[in-house]
Amino acid sequence: MGWLELRIPPLLVWLVVALAMLGAAYAVPQLSFALPGRVALALVTAAAGAALAIAGVAAFRRQRTTVNPLDPGASTSVVSTGVYRWTRNPMYLGFLLALAGWAVFLSNALAVILLPVFTGYMTRFQIAPEERALLAKFDAEYEQYRSRVRRWV
Repeated sequence: MGWLELRIPPLLVWLVVALAMLGAAYAVPQLSFALPGRVALALVTAAAGAALAIAGVAAFRRQRTTVNPLDPGASTSVVSTGVYRWTRNPMYLGFLLALAGWAVFLSNALAVILLPVFTGYMTRFQIAPEERALLAKFDAEYEQYRSRVRRWV
């Protein structure tokens, strides 16, 4: 286990990466590129991300289980309905799509490169520890869910 596991709220990680993307775009404007229709594409992508994240929260609320990402052991059930039929992490995938929309808006290669940084951090320090906790708590039920639904998409 790493010191950063389940320590930083994912929304804060998202904000730090979004600000880093903005900083990168300003620091290295030479890596910016023209992207026709970038504003519309950025808005659609970010809105899809927001909708996906909200759908994930709503599914947790319907099941009356915790949405606290720092305490996955407090979960009361394995949520496998709604958007959880297609991805085990719709909230984090929604965050990633929102960042992708931001990257499109910024239209800067260095900003785009930070998307895998977000994905890697979330996978290592948030998702993997969550999955260990859920497996320890729900055993075969979670393992069966994990075997049929992909982590991201």
